[in-house]
Amino acid sequence: MWRLFKLMFLLAFLGFAGLAGYAYLGDLSPAQRPITQPVTLDAD
Repeated sequence: MWRLFKLMFLLAFLGFAGLAGYAYLGDLSPAQRPITQPVTLDAD
């Protein structure tokens, strides 16, 4: 039983470390592109 608890703790720790590493080192920036939209001004 103790081995199973240690294994679960180790897997949770490795998963958290991998997620934190990906968040800091992964390319999470969104793709940027120019957007133009015509604006109609109603000046009565």
